[in-house]
Amino acid sequence: MIDFGFDKLALIGAVALIVIGPEKLPRVARTVGHLLGKAQRYVADVKAEVNRSIELDELKKMKTQVEEAARDVEQSVSSQIHQTTAELDRSWQDATAGLTDTSASSSDTLATPVPEYKPPKKNWRVKRGAVPQWYKQRHGVRAKAQSGAARVARFRPPRPGA
Repeated sequence: MIDFGFDKLALIGAVALIVIGPEKLPRVARTVGHLLGKAQRYVADVKAEVNRSIELDELKKMKTQVEEAARDVEQSVSSQIHQTTAELDRSWQDATAGLTDTSASSSDTLATPVPEYKPPKKNWRVKRGAVPQWYKQRHGVRAKAQSGAARVARFRPPRPGA
């Protein structure tokens, strides 16, 4: 990198003062400062982009490692399950191999009989409405019809003397 000391900067400033002149020097210095700021921002953006791409590559590597580990675990679990089921099947076959036909007849005697199908009794009162009773009760549908006089008598306040 270029190394500027105080003496070199002073020499550059003196040459710029002579060449550019004292009237235009502040404007030129401001323009140079803006250009240097833009260059620094550009370099910082490039560094950030490079860092992001490096982190992305690391994340991709980590993702593949995690997927491989999950695949290995899945394969080991499935192989253990297959081994266990095979051992269970072998032990079941060994245990049932000594049984004879007499055990089959004894198991028939222990079995409960299958109940017969009986069609339901038809009750026309159950089928009188399509709306269930719980719905009618919850939503205030009248289940019993009252005459107008009976309704008035039911909701009339009691007399004070009676």
